[in-house]
Amino acid sequence: MADEKVVEGAENGACQTPVVSANKANDWLIFLLRLFAFFATVSATVVMAINKQTLTVVVATIGRTPIQASVTAKFQHTPAFIFFVIANGLASIHNLLMLIVELIGHKFDFKGLRYLLIPILDMLNVALVSGGTSAAVFIGELARNGNSHAKWNKICDKFSTYCNHGGGAMIASSIGLVLMIIVTVISITKLRIQKSQNYSRLP
Repeated sequence: MADEKVVEGAENGACQTPVVSANKANDWLIFLLRLFAFFATVSATVVMAINKQTLTVVVATIGRTPIQASVTAKFQHTPAFIFFVIANGLASIHNLLMLIVELIGHKFDFKGLRYLLIPILDMLNVALVSGGTSAAVFIGELARNGNSHAKWNKICDKFSTYCNHGGGAMIASSIGLVLMIIVTVISITKLRIQKSQNYSRLP
């Protein structure tokens, strides 16, 4: 009888070892992906927030004297870009907090609650960044190509630096979005592994 329990315990230990190894591998993968996502969303936030270009244009001519005016393009002039900055800024804060949780969260975990809350918060931030990026890309496309049907003129032929910097911010945000989606999928998979591990410990 004792031999059977030893054998059973050894079998359970052997079964749990791959699960533990998978959890550790997932932890490191999530940490690295989240770190890269953090840098991507921070870059998108900073680049768009400081994006500004001023041009001097001729608005009228009196006789032979041109009347000039300075025109500035800033992200604050477009609600979509404001939403973009807010969304990526919040995602950056979320990823930073989650990185801290990945490092010290096991000391304050309550009945595995963090394994459930983290994927939920990740999904909320994926939705937020997706909305902000989509809105910015729509306005960016309009600024670059205009809309002849609505008689909206393009501005990127004049504010090329502003548009290029904005495009770079959108690319960084898109990269961060893809990384956050991957992190969310792995977090949900990790939750399933954790649940299976708990079931395997039941008598």
